[in-house]
Amino acid sequence: MKARTPLLALAALAALALPSTSRAIGIEDVVDGGNTYPWVRVELPGTICSDGSQYRFWYYDSPTSNNMVISYEGGGACWDYPSCSGQTGILGAANPNGIPVDYITQMKAKFVSPMINGADPGITLFRSKTNLVTNGWDMVYMPYCTGDVHVGNRVVTYTDPTGQNPPLTFRHNGYNNSVAALNFLHTRFPSIGKLLVTGFSAGGVATNTIFYQARRTLQPTVKAYLLNDSGPVFPAPNSSYASYQLHQTITVSWNMASLFSQLPAPFNPANYGSINQMVAQQFPSDLMAYTGYSSDYNFSRFSYERFFPGINQAGILAKWRQDQTNLINQIKNYSNWSYHVPWHRPINDSHCVSIITFIGSHACPSVRKKKWYEALEFPWSQSWKCPSGFLPFETFLQNWVGSNQQKRTIEPENYYNNEDPGMQIIGPAINDALAGA
Repeated sequence: MKARTPLLALAALAALALPSTSRAIGIEDVVDGGNTYPWVRVELPGTICSDGSQYRFWYYDSPTSNNMVISYEGGGACWDYPSCSGQTGILGAANPNGIPVDYITQMKAKFVSPMINGADPGITLFRSKTNLVTNGWDMVYMPYCTGDVHVGNRVVTYTDPTGQNPPLTFRHNGYNNSVAALNFLHTRFPSIGKLLVTGFSAGGVATNTIFYQARRTLQPTVKAYLLNDSGPVFPAPNSSYASYQLHQTITVSWNMASLFSQLPAPFNPANYGSINQMVAQQFPSDLMAYTGYSSDYNFSRFSYERFFPGINQAGILAKWRQDQTNLINQIKNYSNWSYHVPWHRPINDSHCVSIITFIGSHACPSVRKKKWYEALEFPWSQSWKCPSGFLPFETFLQNWVGSNQQKRTIEPENYYNNEDPGMQIIGPAINDALAGA
């Protein structure tokens, strides 16, 4: 936490976290944030969701800036009947019934991205909002309803393996939606200064895979930035790599050839992770960054759980950490790649650094257990210490986007956030609000 938590504020937050018979906790009860832009809804011919309904996205034209953030929404993915029908729960596809016309005012679009909102919302009663480097920029919010990390191009009829339910026709139309949106934005915003392409979870994958088209289509005059939050495209050149089976599966299910045919060398369709090298080499003056927790137990399940039957949480996280190490070893060879890798946050299963609030998203390369003679140092309840000082994520953004600095932080194993008294209240409250969304 940034500051000492007043007891009165903790008591109020504790009250929020208690079960209520009147109504569920809303995220607006916990965080002081959410955007109120005069959003413009866009519905382009031929853009559709998985159920065939109209795809929609939204933009805000700032009167004070020609810089732009494009945020690709996350929400799982699918490639067979169990995952596309919703049987796999959170590991399936988001918004299977399409995007409502008022979606931008609903919880996810309104609260999920502090970068879109231009401020880390803070926490009601004791932590004020903090404006971010993206405050005042043009904003584009790309919802997710195609189950294909925004880049598929195939209509598939999935059959229930049990024979109990009728076949499901699923339209993986993310690639066409994404290209059409970029072409529209180029016409609507012919002059863009800085361009930040970002996304979380499945939208993080989209950030990497769409950046090449976004950069070439929108042609920012100053610089482009790629920020992938918790949707890493791991190197997997052969079957000895843990993500190889996932990559091979979606290649067929989503007809990834449409995307691959547009990408130049050194991208290699046989190794998805080569896209990290490609963007760095194609755009040497632009800046790329990866952020994600080493203890992410959401995207890691998506990556390995169904491909390694019987695997437990420890096994899943071991594969995730090895894959993440492979990724860092790859991108650190390029001076225009940065990374911010905290260890753990008891919010959303340590999945996504840049969503809802930046509390607990700091990283410390020197964090360790306190020595015996440090036990009485404040905070007394904390058995962990960061001698070098924490790097908050909002500071990472300011240094990276605002000052074009390379920033590279990997945090070793620690559970500082678990012992933070404020996090012990805030974490469950946010998790309850997310679960009820």
